[in-house]
Amino acid sequence: MSDSDWTDRIAGERMAVDQRFNEHVKASSFSSQQWGLVMTAVEFEIEDPDDPDAARIVADTSKLSSVMPEMERVANQSPMGGPGGDSGGSGGGGLLSGVKDALGLGGSGGGDKQQEEEAARLAQEYAEKLQEKLESNGRWKAVCKQARS
Repeated sequence: MSDSDWTDRIAGERMAVDQRFNEHVKASSFSSQQWGLVMTAVEFEIEDPDDPDAARIVADTSKLSSVMPEMERVANQSPMGGPGGDSGGSGGGGLLSGVKDALGLGGSGGGDKQQEEEAARLAQEYAEKLQEKLESNGRWKAVCKQARS
């Protein structure tokens, strides 16, 4: 179920999980800005909301590929916010870059798939932490009920 009503009602829990989850993000290959992009592409759903004991929050990561190009742009920016590395001369995007891309070694090759897989894994970990928070607050059954309607 992908009803946003239940997700709107757990904003406080999400903020608490966000704060605690920062350590997971720091340990990943993502910057906090990249993680923010990941979270814009992820939707949370509750599987089996009719049975709160069996229900679980899952991260729908099917839209992650839509933010991967922007994540790469963010990664290529220098800390001062300008473009990083490529000064516009003949060094950037030349023959060597094209060969690397063709071999899957460039920025738009296999790295995107690895990053997408890592993002999906982290998003599911986040979903599990969110469910744990809702359960510990005694709100899980009410959230499941909201997701059913």
